[in-house]
Amino acid sequence: MAGRVDIRDLSFGYTDKKEDSIFSDIHFSLEPGEVFCLLGPNGSGKSTLLKCISRVLTPASGSVAIDGENLNAMSPAKIAGKLGYVPQSLVSAFPFTVEEIVVMGRASRISMISSPSKQDRGKALESMEKIGIGHLARRPCNRLSGGEWQLVLIARALTQSPRILLLDEPTSHLDLGNQVKILEKVGSLSRDGITIIMASHFPDHAFLHADQVGILKNRSMAVSGKPDQVLTEEVLFSTYGIHIRVIEVLDGINRKICVPVLKKNESRGENP
Repeated sequence: MAGRVDIRDLSFGYTDKKEDSIFSDIHFSLEPGEVFCLLGPNGSGKSTLLKCISRVLTPASGSVAIDGENLNAMSPAKIAGKLGYVPQSLVSAFPFTVEEIVVMGRASRISMISSPSKQDRGKALESMEKIGIGHLARRPCNRLSGGEWQLVLIARALTQSPRILLLDEPTSHLDLGNQVKILEKVGSLSRDGITIIMASHFPDHAFLHADQVGILKNRSMAVSGKPDQVLTEEVLFSTYGIHIRVIEVLDGINRKICVPVLKKNESRGENP
């Protein structure tokens, strides 16, 4: 099955100075259909790492290989056919319909002087149905909720039938209900064999769906491995600077959850 990812010694900086590096020596591997949850504090470089993996940015060193083939040897069009990227935030200045936005995902297969073909539109409709937004095809994108818009961007990334999907903070700014809908789609896509690398601010997301988790901090991958082994209370305190309890919930839920420990407010007469 296609979709294996091998990242070796990946480094990036906006200058050649080592002290200016965003991260260095990043490495991990994923089997087809696995989900990797990338955690880390604000400014640690999660979005930059995803951009380097997708070749939106050019790494200073290291390699990204898909099914044994180095992305450095691929054309942009070939990369687009193997790897889909959903950015953290993207807005449209024009009221394109959902179908028009999703068809834009086929851009690498459409020449500058051509219009989308019947096949391109068919792929777009197929992606929308897969994500569950086929009924929104004719709706202007400026009349969507935040959760609907995020699903549109995922459908757009799927129009090339990629085997790898990169999601940068896919649940940012969404209410709890829409967060769950997005995470359910992540689980569904992984079960279909799509390998997913997802940046997130929420450790709970790793417990929900991830096969592997990595914490980006201090310009390196501080820890990585299986969520149950990596996400300890000590590691979470070191990462976020607050106490977070990791509790196993049974009673049909059967997973761990993260519970931040808030400081009690002495000014309200509570005991410290």
